[in-house]
Amino acid sequence: QVQLVESGGGLVQPGGSLRLSCAASGFTSDYYAIGWFRQAPGKEREGVSCISSSDGSTYYADSVKGRFTISRENAKNTVYLQINSPKPEDTAVYYCAADLVPCGLGYLSWGFWGQGTQVTVSS
Repeated sequence: QVQLVESGGGLVQPGGSLRLSCAASGFTSDYYAIGWFRQAPGKEREGVSCISSSDGSTYYADSVKGRFTISRENAKNTVYLQINSPKPEDTAVYYCAADLVPCGLGYLSWGFWGQGTQVTVSS
């Protein structure tokens, strides 16, 4: 019953910004974590950021620290990923995921996924 829907992707220039949204529904617990992952063609899916629904702790991959910010609504039904100072290597399909797992686990540990939204960074 858990459903996730991403939106907000598109074409962005270096020096620009973009905000991705993940609308979630059907949670049966207040303790689901929400993670953002990305995958470029031919490459492994990688974790980008994560937020814990239990205490609000946030985590970031080293490659995006200082540039990306994850946040959530108080109702815990929408999570955002703010992308600032994007780089060409940020180009990928971005997915949000949810599960009763701790932040930091790889993508194979996450059970619920959105459909993905394309982010392309180009001048």
